[in-house]
Amino acid sequence: MSAPTHITVLLEEAVEALAVRAEGVYVDGTFGRGGHSRAILARLGPSGRLVAFDRDPRAVAAAAAINDPRFTIVHEPFSALARVLGDLGLPAVDGVLLDLGVSSPQLDEAERGMSFRFDAPLDMRMDTSRGHTAAQWLAEASVGQITEVLRDYGEERFAHAIAKALVAARAGQPVATTGQLAALVEKAVRTREPGQHPATRTFQALRILVNQELEELSLVLPDCVERLRPGGRLVVISFHSLEDRIAKRFMRDASRPPQLPSRLPLRASELPRPRLALVGKPVRPSETEVAANPRSRSAVMRVAERREAA
Repeated sequence: MSAPTHITVLLEEAVEALAVRAEGVYVDGTFGRGGHSRAILARLGPSGRLVAFDRDPRAVAAAAAINDPRFTIVHEPFSALARVLGDLGLPAVDGVLLDLGVSSPQLDEAERGMSFRFDAPLDMRMDTSRGHTAAQWLAEASVGQITEVLRDYGEERFAHAIAKALVAARAGQPVATTGQLAALVEKAVRTREPGQHPATRTFQALRILVNQELEELSLVLPDCVERLRPGGRLVVISFHSLEDRIAKRFMRDASRPPQLPSRLPLRASELPRPRLALVGKPVRPSETEVAANPRSRSAVMRVAERREAA
């Protein structure tokens, strides 16, 4: 089988949204296979700088192909942004790009256990060097805990039925492979949307849990704003409603004046200025991009700019 490939979603749109300055300092929060990073580097001048994060050891290994003194790859989740930039002596940056979710290689490499298309160990970790696998969590979680995760992270209507089936099945043998999990879910789910595998939402929910994807995003967004220079851009590409909701609400709230007591005697000009300004409308892939890369169809990109300090 040929090596898995990754087609960068909204490549030109995202880099254009960053408004890259030749001498600027930028962060690519998810290197993946380097599509966005290479495009940013192509716009940087000799004094520019790009710091890329990825918690996937294979992505970090792929980054070794970029032999460029302006480029730094860091094997950390992007929630470590503030600490890492401090360690690198970079108190402020001109732009941060967060391309969320799972990459095509992670889905297409059977041994990662993220897809029901293969029968493989039920791992699901983006960073295979640390943390617990999905199988380890399922071996200990209660019916209530599983139900909550499937409902909250997978928006699964049949969460409780699936949870009961999983707990009952593990009494006989551990649920240790993607094939076992997919088969159990298929039996527990009575109906499903046309064209969607019954286990789609369950796999999504467990992947989000194992990698703490929503928590990572919630942690990094305030740090992005704190580190952005005035005029710097925050660009977030989301692939499902849960993470897009977090990005949307954060940008919206940070683009409004802080909520103060209604009777506080302040003029409008005296109110603290919002930290962000929204830039344009949400951007989605074109029909051409979706036709070439169907996995891009759910992507939505939001952009905000750091305001001048009050």
